Amino acid sequence: MRKYRNSRNLLIDALNQILDKVFEQQKIFSDLRKNIENLEKNSVTSLRTLVNLGSEVYMQAEVPDTQRIFVDIGLGFHVEFTWSEALKFISLREEKLERQIEEYTCLIASIKAQIKLVCEGIRELLQIPAEKTIEERIF
Repeated sequence: MRKYRNSRNLLIDALNQILDKVFEQQKIFSDLRKNIENLEKNSVTSLRTLVNLGSEVYMQAEVPDTQRIFVDIGLGFHVEFTWSEALKFISLREEKLERQIEEYTCLIASIKAQIKLVCEGIRELLQIPAEKTIEERIF
């Protein structure tokens, strides 16, 4: 029975890691949206920033025109957008990520229920007594 519990935990952990990655993407797009909105609100036309060159090595950079930005759209591709185009793209992407989160959450709940059902069936086939609840263990 322990073997099945370990397999169950591994599967659920893998699904939770996928869900965490989607949450991370959602946060990245949310932060980008907030940054663009701040740039628009403050009418920023030029910008000094630090650019990550890799291996946590940074270099100062100056952006003379902030009206266009490059957005990572996935698979290593970047697209140049105006602020309004970027906000539209981010909005669409956030909606898609919300749907993915809902789908993964439902999938995880469904798999947990199926695993519990299978474990209960195995327990009955092997005639292993049911585990005591917390209340039964205390008293």
